[in-house]
Amino acid sequence: MGSIAISLIVFACVFGGALFGMLLRGALPQQHLSADSKDVVKLGMGLVATMSALVLGLLVASAKSSYDAQSSALTDMSAKVVLLDRILAHYGPETREARDLLRGTIAAVLDRMWPKDRTSGSQLEAPSGSGEILLDKIQELSPQDDRQRSLQAQALSMAIGLAQTRWLMYEQGVGSVSKPMLVILVFWLTAIFISFGLSALRNATVTTALFVSGLSVSGAIFLILEMYTAFSGLIEISSAPLRAALMHLGQ
Repeated sequence: MGSIAISLIVFACVFGGALFGMLLRGALPQQHLSADSKDVVKLGMGLVATMSALVLGLLVASAKSSYDAQSSALTDMSAKVVLLDRILAHYGPETREARDLLRGTIAAVLDRMWPKDRTSGSQLEAPSGSGEILLDKIQELSPQDDRQRSLQAQALSMAIGLAQTRWLMYEQGVGSVSKPMLVILVFWLTAIFISFGLSALRNATVTTALFVSGLSVSGAIFLILEMYTAFSGLIEISSAPLRAALMHLGQ
């Protein structure tokens, strides 16, 4: 289920809870709406609101951490790609095939993660076998002196580091928000909005305020879900670092 669909469900739960609270207010006997009863409800909902704020803060922090980790990994990979290409260039003309393979691999990664037509959708796939072929190409080089042997060792280390970063990005990309935590949070928020409806008289001002509040809550959930899909959706990681790296490859 997509981020928009989940956010709409959250909005329906919380705003529907507020409307249900308003209807319930009219159906309850008057003694249930006394000042003492309202005070107890406010105390209980205050506790629930505090727990909801803590859980919502944890979800936001977790989503932002995941987003920042993906962004940092992309920037790190882009820098390593350019450095690996320069190391191979300094090795000699016999690395031309390996450099062309590196450029082709990065171009393919860009096309999968940020497709031009946007109809197929972004795909954060597991690293393909081209990375292993690049390692084989580097290992097949025959150094003629100590300088080339040093450059080959550095290139191998860099290629292994790139593969590690790519797998790390893939594993981080398959993570998502904790579903039990999200369900519990929505339940708490719905209970809070029901209490809002119980405490308020039914009029346009109150209904509008509760509508905007419900929209804000569902918007927060939407942002959390979007940050877990860092390579698609509205809050998308920029492809600029990898595209800039691609422009420098093969020079």
